[in-house]
Amino acid sequence: MISTSDFVPRLVTGRLVLRGFTEADLDAYAAMQADPEVMRHLGAGPAAGKPRTRDETWTGMAVLMGQWALKGYGCFALEERATGRFLGRAGILHLAGWPEPELAYALARDAWGKGFATEACRAALDWAWTHVPAERIVSFIKPENTTSARVAARLGGVREGPFELLGVPCDLWVYRRVPTALA
Repeated sequence: MISTSDFVPRLVTGRLVLRGFTEADLDAYAAMQADPEVMRHLGAGPAAGKPRTRDETWTGMAVLMGQWALKGYGCFALEERATGRFLGRAGILHLAGWPEPELAYALARDAWGKGFATEACRAALDWAWTHVPAERIVSFIKPENTTSARVAARLGGVREGPFELLGVPCDLWVYRRVPTALA
């Protein structure tokens, strides 16, 4: 049997473990995705902003894991180091129809306001610059999602302007690769 550790790296920060999804994450992830407040700003296309069922969540997990196998990068499951509790997801989302790699995250509501999003996204973005073949990574943030806009700004993102992702109006935030200093 293939384990997520076979193709998803494990990143550790001060308070988080970023790792591959496992089937054991399904209950917590499904509860998170069933929360209308969590889902309000998430998604594109016809499912944008709508809570997901358990079956839809399972399929979404499979898609997130499949991206790792197909592209060599993707979204991590987030685990709180101190407790082992599932907190959400963060990483580089690049689905079919996405114009470029996106730094994306979603957290369970009880994890909001604690700096976990910034911590997880910083780790994922730092990892991405050495593993994702892109000169820039973006975030598609709905204009009313001011909390995510603040996270993007803290991470060095610059709002490039309005954008439409699969029919959903959003703001395009851009993170650029920082050139390495010459020796």
